Formats: sequence, C-alpha cells, structure tokens
Amino acid sequence: YGVVLVTAESEAQARAIASAIVKEKYGACVSLMPVHSVYTWENEVHSDPEWQLIIKTDLTYYSQLETRIRQLHSYEVPEIIALPIQAGLTPYLQWIGESVSPE
Repeated sequence: YGVVLVTAESEAQARAIASAIVKEKYGACVSLMPVHSVYTWENEVHSDPEWQLIIKTDLTYYSQLETRIRQLHSYEVPEIIALPIQAGLTPYLQWIGESVSPE
C-alpha cells in the first residue's frame, strides 16, 4: 500500500480528481488541504496557492492511477509522487485493499 501525493491548481480541480479517484476505485480515500508551493518552472521561480491531494491506495495499481490522474489534471507536468506505507494499522490497510479495485 502507499500514499500518492498530487497538487492541483484549485479546490474545484482537487475535488473533481478526488471524487473520480474514489468513485473509480483507484484510491480508498483522498484527503485534501490547501498548501502554498514555491517551485521553479520554465526557469522562473513561482509562488502559488495549490491544493494537496493525499491518495491512500494499493500501489499495485499505481500505473493505472497515474494514467487516470494525468487524464483529469490540467497541469502539463503534474506532481504525482508515490510513497510506500512501511507500516500501518492492519485493519486500515485491509480496508485500503478492499476499497481499491479499478476495472
């Protein structure tokens, strides 16, 4: 299992991506929070408000999840970073496993 981090340009876009990911069973749960990102893009430093998605998922389906996020996302190169869950509450991890099963 793992956590996939994605940033979105607006709350509306973050909610749309989160809803699709959960509805289509790519993720068991998506937490959303406002963040402020400072980054370099096309040789310029930017400082922008964004929304952070934290997707709890089964990393067996990472490739499919990445493809779906790219279809839904407006950025040319969206942040999509997968981090493995090293340990967790067994019933919670089981719930992730039972909840993630994209077709």
